[in-house]
Amino acid sequence: MAAASGSFFIRKRKVVEGQGRKKKGEDGEVKVRKKLPTKLNEEISSDSETESVEHNNKDAEELEIEETAQEKKLRLAKLYLEQLRREEEERAEEEQFKGDSIGGRLEEEVLEQKGKLKRLVAKYYVPPDISEIRLLRGHQLPVTCLVVSPDDKYIFSASKDCSIIKWDVSCGKKLHTIHRGQEGAEDRHLGHILSMAISSDGKYLATGDRNKLILIWNPATCQHHHTFKGHKDAVSGLSFRKGTHQLYSASHDRSVKVWNVDQNAYVETLFGHQDAITGLDSLSRERCVTAGGRDRTVRIWKIVEESQLVFHGHESSIDCIQLINEEYMVSGADDGSLALWTVTKKKPLVTVKTAHGIHGDPGLQQPNWITSVTALLNSDLVASGSHDSKIRLWKCGEGFKSLELLFDIPVVGFVNSLKFSSSGDFLVAGMGQEHKLGRWWRLKEAKNGICIISLKKTETKQQPGTINSCDENN
Repeated sequence: MAAASGSFFIRKRKVVEGQGRKKKGEDGEVKVRKKLPTKLNEEISSDSETESVEHNNKDAEELEIEETAQEKKLRLAKLYLEQLRREEEERAEEEQFKGDSIGGRLEEEVLEQKGKLKRLVAKYYVPPDISEIRLLRGHQLPVTCLVVSPDDKYIFSASKDCSIIKWDVSCGKKLHTIHRGQEGAEDRHLGHILSMAISSDGKYLATGDRNKLILIWNPATCQHHHTFKGHKDAVSGLSFRKGTHQLYSASHDRSVKVWNVDQNAYVETLFGHQDAITGLDSLSRERCVTAGGRDRTVRIWKIVEESQLVFHGHESSIDCIQLINEEYMVSGADDGSLALWTVTKKKPLVTVKTAHGIHGDPGLQQPNWITSVTALLNSDLVASGSHDSKIRLWKCGEGFKSLELLFDIPVVGFVNSLKFSSSGDFLVAGMGQEHKLGRWWRLKEAKNGICIISLKKTETKQQPGTINSCDENN
């Protein structure tokens, strides 16, 4: 073939006669082992890649021809054994992962039952997309309180206009409105609604107002169930004991009352605060925690023991309080301070002064009040609200001995109430032009309603140490 024809030449070294040697196998089969060329010298002129591919295929075929049936069986057997080994390793990894997952869940359940579970999740949260913040309007006056249903599907909000609205979280629509009642009626509110709570099974909704009444509702139908009377002043705090239908209520009359909602019965009254109680919370244990307003105390009421623990730390009126778990809690005051407590120490573990900054003219500056606080249950994530056009998210630092600011969420108006969803996927804020307890000043640019803030997280793959229990000596 002429070199000018455009084809290519392949020079292949031939096996020299006698270079291969015959060997008789155990089965009597004669096989020839040839020494393979160490390198195939190829000279490719350019035109056709298909001829090169055909040539490589021929080389492969030649190599296959040299493999005897016995060698092929051996090779396939090794491949099969390797495949079985890999499958076994993968199965072992899956079983270990499942075991770790089950063990982790059991550990969480045990710690949660003891009230010592701390999920270290705050570090995964990042600032939300402002464009995704939804403002739902329906109340005519400032929103004063709200709750999220246990399944995170619904929000119940109440207002100074004495109405209650049930919202659908997914679409933001009003599902039902309970309007202000007629004079003399006891199945509707006639005064500003100041407090709200929902049972952990979603069976009962409780609301308290300035007219000293506590109304119980069916959250599914929004029908009135019962009215409790007994307080001598505004009902400022409500909380269901988790896993039960035992209801705690706090009032400006300085008392805490215990009710049995299943039996529509009054149980007992607790006294101790020296000023109007401004906030109340409870979890699974038969106890509750209260903020005593201008008596500047936080109190834990041990119902069974008929005793109370008194905590001091804020220098001004304590306006809001929330339990993080059974061992830790967070509170806010009208001097702008935010405090983190443990139930075993009578002083705060840490206090952040002017947590929301200051306002006013130079020389007349005042701290922005902390109007609401909340915590993602059994975690290290805390949120606080004021009237400084922002909600602040905080991380409880190592050992829960510090509060570290994560980021701000812009909002306009008084943040009168804050609640995390149980999943931690969103935060709800009850907004108003005025403070929920009075009209000291008014923010005209604000809108009365509720803000649903979708929270974003980075990768939350379980890491060692993500689940912690509270220190036994705390």
